[in-house]
Amino acid sequence: MKRRVVVTGLGAITPIGNTVDEFWNGIKDGKCGIDEITSFDTTDYKVKLAAEVKNFNPEDYMDKKEARRLDRFIQFAMAASKELMEDSKLDVSKIDSTRFGVIVASGIGGLSTIARGEDDLLEKGSNRVSPFFIPMAISNMAAGNISISVGAKGESYCITSACASSTNSIGEAFRTIAHGYQDIMIAGGSEAAICPIGISGFSSMKALHSGNDKNRASIPFDKERSGFVMGEGSALVMLEELEHARKRGAKIYAEVIGYGTTSDSYHITAPSPDGEGGARAMTNAILDSGIEPKDITYINAHGTSTHLNDSGETLAVKKAFGEASKNILMSSTKSNIGHLLGAAGAIEAIACIKAIEDDLVPATINYKVPDEECDLDIVPNENRKIEVKYAMSNSLGFGGHNSSIVFKKFEK
Repeated sequence: MKRRVVVTGLGAITPIGNTVDEFWNGIKDGKCGIDEITSFDTTDYKVKLAAEVKNFNPEDYMDKKEARRLDRFIQFAMAASKELMEDSKLDVSKIDSTRFGVIVASGIGGLSTIARGEDDLLEKGSNRVSPFFIPMAISNMAAGNISISVGAKGESYCITSACASSTNSIGEAFRTIAHGYQDIMIAGGSEAAICPIGISGFSSMKALHSGNDKNRASIPFDKERSGFVMGEGSALVMLEELEHARKRGAKIYAEVIGYGTTSDSYHITAPSPDGEGGARAMTNAILDSGIEPKDITYINAHGTSTHLNDSGETLAVKKAFGEASKNILMSSTKSNIGHLLGAAGAIEAIACIKAIEDDLVPATINYKVPDEECDLDIVPNENRKIEVKYAMSNSLGFGGHNSSIVFKKFEK
């Protein structure tokens, strides 16, 4: 029998706010975090827009020496973990730290560090590459540094499954607790790939929007969508076995009840056009939850603002939910914050948790032109006040990775 798993802490650094409350208030207010790229000169680049984290000073979260030795994606994760630990009120000295683990994903890891390291090698020679190059660059170091910082001595690793990475992280952490291997897990993701090589790579494969109007850039399910907008940031959740949480008097935000993950086995970047793999992930998550498709009120869609994703995900929802899909509310918060790649699923999980807490479904903002291929209720432009007992978050990644997770309003 599975043990019950609850959410007892949240932390986030996002393009619309550097705390969970700032993020969620920005979502409720319809704030758009997309603007002109400031981290490098885009004069010779087709893509000019991204959803950057604003007003982030790593020294607000760690000392200057430590900050210099961490890539930006690790800095984001460390900052989010500080908020998470404060929010959870977890006293590690009073728990069995060997049953406290960390799974924090990154789709790419320290991409800026890799690019700078290559420049140092070519310009200055092999002896001038930083001794911190490897521990700044490798993708597992958000998880590793958090584990060291908080004193978590249980399972600690990184999942990399492209844009499904942090949903997989939360799902695997859920399973780890549900089946008795750990009692508490920090799970989520972090990404910081808004740099010349990151933008150039995605731009060359024609995945990114290349226009200049920030309010018509990330427009999921809109017929005029033309590519995603790169985002950055980190989002983390604390998952805890229910009785463990109760014994320490933890605040419980929601319960995790189901997880499904599949592969399209179709193409290295394009999703299966019939949505079959995504539909199976959703179906598996619902079966794992022990509920019916009609019980889900809200889906936070992967909703990238690319033609193939949005039309394919719509088909996938119809396959998985059948007649119930007509009553589903499905929005994409990527319209607010762009696409956080390996961290996308985690921040969207937080959006689901807050939707349950506030009984409010966030809108897909900046929506104008309906698309007959995307004909579900995408909650256009205006939030919907409605009881949300069950919410699902979907993530679909390059390589054909699909993952879905189901959250439930906590009932004693």
